[in-house]
Amino acid sequence: MKPGDKVICINDKIDPEKMDEIRRDFEIWITKDKEYTIREVLDNNGIVPGVLLEEVHNFPKFFKLINRFQEPAFATWRFRKLNYATQPAEALSEVEELVEHGVKEREEVKTK
Repeated sequence: MKPGDKVICINDKIDPEKMDEIRRDFEIWITKDKEYTIREVLDNNGIVPGVLLEEVHNFPKFFKLINRFQEPAFATWRFRKLNYATQPAEALSEVEELVEHGVKEREEVKTK
């Protein structure tokens, strides 16, 4: 995952024993089956990668584990990257080209 990637939340569940910690760290939480855009990927000193999302902004907190203030990041395993083969306009253009090519081939066959 990288900034700009579209992702979908596949897991918004919170373990009951971590509920207080999550509520303390995150003002806004994610929603399962909702699409998001990666704003930034944080490696968190190599401990556990996390992502910040364009659609969700939380206040920075001090995290003892990484010894710094930062916006709380969501675990990457909570998301699946959406793989769009092409942009809609590009896809339409490709379809038009294929149709034109097919029509030309049929015309050539008829004239032979």
